[in-house]
Amino acid sequence: QVQLVESGGGLVQAGGSLRLSCAASGDIFSINAMGWYRQAPGKERELVARMSSGGSTNYADSVKGRFTISRGDAKNTVYLQMNSLKSEDTAVYYCNLKNYGLKINAGDYWGQGTQVTVSS
Repeated sequence: QVQLVESGGGLVQAGGSLRLSCAASGDIFSINAMGWYRQAPGKERELVARMSSGGSTNYADSVKGRFTISRGDAKNTVYLQMNSLKSEDTAVYYCNLKNYGLKINAGDYWGQGTQVTVSS
């Protein structure tokens, strides 16, 4: 099993910045990906940004150039630096870890979610 603990959400004015953090513990595979998803009211959960254990990244088009994902040296933490925030970024942000493989504990794990609210 894997546990994810998020922090860093809050209320910010449009144009401002926030930094989200997520720490993972438990059975973290050597081949994995960590990232952030978000879900706004009435909408489906969507990928915001993800980084693999090998360092490759992908971002939603809506956040490219504004958000930056990074991982800590120990590879069990992931950060999301969010700049130039817009009202449409308002959502609950969820940390995700995906363990790749066929062993027990492979699969997706989710944090509890942290609210990000951008006021216009």
